Amino acid sequence: MKIDFTVNGTSVSADVDPSTRLMDLLRGTLALTGTKNGCSEGECGACSVLVDGRSVCSCLIPAFQISGSDVVTVEGLAGEVLHPIQDAFLKHGAAQCGICTPGLLITAAELSAQEVPPAASEVRELLAGNLCRCTGYQKIIDAVVEVVCVSS
Repeated sequence: MKIDFTVNGTSVSADVDPSTRLMDLLRGTLALTGTKNGCSEGECGACSVLVDGRSVCSCLIPAFQISGSDVVTVEGLAGEVLHPIQDAFLKHGAAQCGICTPGLLITAAELSAQEVPPAASEVRELLAGNLCRCTGYQKIIDAVVEVVCVSS
């Protein structure tokens, strides 16, 4: 099955088997290995990508469903300079082993694009779909709050 879509600003055409997951298309066929396979069940968020501006678990999405869509992976967050959330993760030391980091960055990027920014008190809950086994989350929360939330 042939699909056409945009990934990180580049038009892509791909022939995919109906059983191919978006994650496998991105990591295997397109060599965008920033998207991580954490659980293959949509529970950990490591494979999160933006599809038409919304964060989704790419391990749960059949690739054919993204035909005509705009996909952004962690590789596509930065242009000539890092995305502000990437800078904040570096500043706060919010990454450890790196498995969860791409998904957290994608989710935070989605939050940063919202018209109405969330309150700092909501960030922990808004990131609940992204699991991290290495940290206590505070550095991640601090980085996201710095970029995403309005200061009071």
